[in-house]
Amino acid sequence: MKRLLVLSLALLTLAGCGAQATAASDTGVNASAEQNRVTTTRSDAAAALLPAKVRDRGTLIVGGGFGSGSVPLGFYADDNKTPIGLEVDIAYLVAEALGLKPEIEVTSWENLFVGLDSGRYDVGFSNITVTEKRKQKYDFATYRKDDIAFEAKKGGSWRVAGGKDIAGKTIAVGSGTNQEKILVDWNEANVKAGLPAATIKYFQKNTDTYLALSSGRIDAYLGPNPSIAYHVKTSGEIETIGKFSGAGPTLQGLIAATTKKDDGLVKAYQAALNAVIADGSYANVLARWNVSNEAVSTSEINPPGLQLTS
Repeated sequence: MKRLLVLSLALLTLAGCGAQATAASDTGVNASAEQNRVTTTRSDAAAALLPAKVRDRGTLIVGGGFGSGSVPLGFYADDNKTPIGLEVDIAYLVAEALGLKPEIEVTSWENLFVGLDSGRYDVGFSNITVTEKRKQKYDFATYRKDDIAFEAKKGGSWRVAGGKDIAGKTIAVGSGTNQEKILVDWNEANVKAGLPAATIKYFQKNTDTYLALSSGRIDAYLGPNPSIAYHVKTSGEIETIGKFSGAGPTLQGLIAATTKKDDGLVKAYQAALNAVIADGSYANVLARWNVSNEAVSTSEINPPGLQLTS
């Protein structure tokens, strides 16, 4: 937001308690700090593109804006301190291809961008969608398709095929995300068309979102498709009721390594990503987290993204 190996709802919240770690191991997910990650080799061509200060430092400081956890994108291992997940694995691959040691710093979604702005982080790997607004401040090297989805309690007849279908519903979404923009744009269009407004809710933790969903306080949650698919698979009580491109109806959304604009790093990230795509390690990571259908054939720099206006 992926390996759809069975995981409990408790781990989906990832607050980091012992019970969650037990549930993970009981269901077959490797939630240990020892991940046995997919590895790659250094790409001299990619490493040569690094600014000297980063190459000489020998580390790649990675911002992961998944806070207390977003399974399977980024979350803590059962030691409650080691970041693991799809985004973490991709960050490790890119760092290895660049001949650097990754340093993963977990933060909130909002503070991820503060850290990129200040130069605290060299790159963000955190399910970040390319948007035209973000391109004003950041450079992007893409590595995965971006799809978003609605999930609701299983057994209902409501489906979301387009914006009009959210009219009058209560829907949770992450603040500051591209899915929030899509939801807000749909809502504004519905109000202009005389349809009932949807009520948009925000929760700090996945646990709170899922409790609201199970109790009927919200009708649906709109989030990254990998996280929704994982929750549907593991909860047994939820279903996907609509799936869309994260860039809107006319463009396939893309997830990208994100860096401060014009800091000289994006070409190195693109080259590293293309190197791991070529050697097969990228495909192995996606397969490990069951998101092979979101693979891209090549990394692009700053492609078209979600538009400034709907």
